[in-house]
Amino acid sequence: MNLLLRKAGYLLLMLLLITIISFLAIHAAPNSFLSGGELNPNMSAEAIDRLKAVYGLDKPLWQQYTDWIVNMTQLDFGISFVSGQDVTAEIMKRLPITLGINIVSLLLVFALSLWMGIKAAMRFEQKADHAIRQLSLVSFAMPSFYLALLMILLFSVELEWLPITGLHSIGGPEEGAAYWLDTAWHLILPVFVMVFLALGSMTVYVRSLTLEILKSDYYFFAKARDLPERTLFRRYILPNLMPPVITLLGLSLPGLIGGSVILEQIFGIEGMGQLFYLSALSRDYPVIMGILMITAFLTLLGNMLADMLLLKLNPYAKRG
Repeated sequence: MNLLLRKAGYLLLMLLLITIISFLAIHAAPNSFLSGGELNPNMSAEAIDRLKAVYGLDKPLWQQYTDWIVNMTQLDFGISFVSGQDVTAEIMKRLPITLGINIVSLLLVFALSLWMGIKAAMRFEQKADHAIRQLSLVSFAMPSFYLALLMILLFSVELEWLPITGLHSIGGPEEGAAYWLDTAWHLILPVFVMVFLALGSMTVYVRSLTLEILKSDYYFFAKARDLPERTLFRRYILPNLMPPVITLLGLSLPGLIGGSVILEQIFGIEGMGQLFYLSALSRDYPVIMGILMITAFLTLLGNMLADMLLLKLNPYAKRG
């Protein structure tokens, strides 16, 4: 219980630091949505002042920050400059699809990297090992936007197997199992790109860890007892492999969520990534700050859950 409270306190402290840094960075950025009537050259100075008063931008910086923090504790991120809609409602409408894509991608990366990394280590310097290492290098070096466009060109334009953009077919089903199958069909390419890009580094890491286990004394003596390979894998390889892999998965969450910004824009998916991109272009600061805070919270929460799972798998980690 004390450990859980310490983890929760750490999460709140990190969130507070992130709010300070993000708030100052946003206000230090050149220009703004209202500066000089940039989006409407005919807007008078009096009209700009009235808008600043409406959004609370005429207050001192410390008071703006305090008001923002108080409102954020109530899940109130303000009103969008562009749409005039509630920011929380806009984000919550797009959050499930982004979370769904990232969770599915993370689970696939976990399963595939374990299988490929262990197989490469067990077939050290054989054809399977060379093939998996080459594939990992391609994954590690491939730019996300290039792979996304390549997949669209191949599977959507040339072969016409998969849809190009969007989440649903025009005139397609609007409810039931057919609706979700249509959604899954549209998400095949985005999920594939996210998994492929994250798979390389994770597979190389799993392979390296597995090779260290295979060289260890405890594995050598266990193998000398002529135990079946399945028993060796279940008792000696997997238990020693899981803690560092879970730790790395927790650290890879920011990269997956950050990659959504590019991929959702390319594939026309109305998720948080696309909303963040469009808001950044229009300097819609309430939306930007809301997305930053929710992303930071989900990342810290994911890391905390990974730490708690690690403690379940390795109780001796409590001593650290």
